[in-house]
Amino acid sequence: MVVGATAADLRRYYLLTDLFVADEIRLSYSHVERLIAGGITPVLAPLALPADFLARRELGVINIGAAGKVTVDGQVHVLQPRDGLYVGLGSKEVVFEPAGRFYLVSAPAHARYDTVKIAVDQAKSLTLGSQATANQRTVHQYIHPQICRSSQLLLGLTALEVGSVWNTMPPHRHERRSEIYFYFDLQPDARVFHFMGEPHETRHLVVANEQAVIAPPWSIHMGAGTSRYSFIWSMAGDNQDYTDMDAVSTPRLL
Repeated sequence: MVVGATAADLRRYYLLTDLFVADEIRLSYSHVERLIAGGITPVLAPLALPADFLARRELGVINIGAAGKVTVDGQVHVLQPRDGLYVGLGSKEVVFEPAGRFYLVSAPAHARYDTVKIAVDQAKSLTLGSQATANQRTVHQYIHPQICRSSQLLLGLTALEVGSVWNTMPPHRHERRSEIYFYFDLQPDARVFHFMGEPHETRHLVVANEQAVIAPPWSIHMGAGTSRYSFIWSMAGDNQDYTDMDAVSTPRLL
C-alpha cells in the first residue's frame, strides 16, 4: 500500500497535525501498538482526561509550554518547560492546568508503577553525533528503566545543536517496537523532511512545527531539518531496550 501511496495518503495515515488548540484535548489513536498521542492546551481553565482513560493504560507527558501543573489523583506536579511526568496504570483523575502546553503519549499497560515527575535535569542525558556529520545532539531519556519504571512505554527528548539538522544518520528500524516522533522548536517557515518506508522503498513527509509522525516497525525513521529543532520520541512494544535498533547502512537506502 505504501509503495503506491500519494503524499496525501502518507500524511493521512502517519502524520498527526493540529495537536495544540486552546482549551482543548486533541488526541489521536493509532493501531500501531495501540498508541495514543496528542496535545493538551489549558488556557482559560483546567482540562481533565476521562476518568477511565488510564484504566488499562499508562501515560507519559512532557511540557513544551510555560510552567503548568498536572494533578494526578490529588497530587500536584509542577512542570517547568521540558519537564516530564509518568502516570501509572489505574490513575483516575488527571487534570492539566495553565499555562503549560502538554504533549502526551499513552500505551497499553499490564502492570501499575508509581507516578513520577522527571525534571529535564533529572533525565539521563547522552551527547551524540558531531558537527562534521551535522547531527550533534543531546538525548534526554525521561521514561527509561534507569530513570522511571513503566510497563512498556519509553519517552525522551532530543535537542539538536545550532548547525545540525539530522536527527539520526544512518537510520534504523525497530522490528519489536514502534515509535512516534513529535517535532517542535521549529520556526514558522522551517520544515523537517522526515524519511520513512522500507530501506529499499523510502518515502518522506514534510513536517511543520508541532507535528508528529508515526513509525511502524517496518519503517525507517530519520529526519533532516531546514534549521535546528527538537523532537520528542516515544516507543512501545516488546521490550524497553533503548539500543535495540535494526540499523540500516546508508548505502542500502533507495
